[in-house]
Amino acid sequence: MSTADPGSGSPPLHSVSVAGAVVREDGRVPVIRRADNGRWEPPGGVLELSESPEAGARREVLEETGIEVEVQRLTGVYKNMARGVVALVFRCTPVGGSERTSEESAAVSWMALEEATAVMSEAHAVRLLDAFSDDAPHVRIHDGRRLTPA
Repeated sequence: MSTADPGSGSPPLHSVSVAGAVVREDGRVPVIRRADNGRWEPPGGVLELSESPEAGARREVLEETGIEVEVQRLTGVYKNMARGVVALVFRCTPVGGSERTSEESAAVSWMALEEATAVMSEAHAVRLLDAFSDDAPHVRIHDGRRLTPA
């Protein structure tokens, strides 16, 4: 169902993003410190119109970290209720490349799950926790920082 004003003829204002919860054999995950706001997050970004969600996750991880990945499975769907952004998060395995920063990432660091979730907002930390969960995929909503009740 559309949330747009029915009389306006305008489509709902949502965007779709993708992210990779990349898990190395030792259980460490790469996280980026965003260049625009300094926050730590899993690598990801806006899905382009011409690509599949899995291809978008591979592209975003590579662009932001220099790491090539294989997508394993969808682990969660997250909606930022304040901004209208729906994020699809995929558990991935690294298959090549080497970590480096980019215009979008001021730092790239392989962290243990506990370290990574400690430096992130709740809304981003849960994405990594869900990627390690056996009962994924999860569907969650948040306000940009904290989870909100459904």
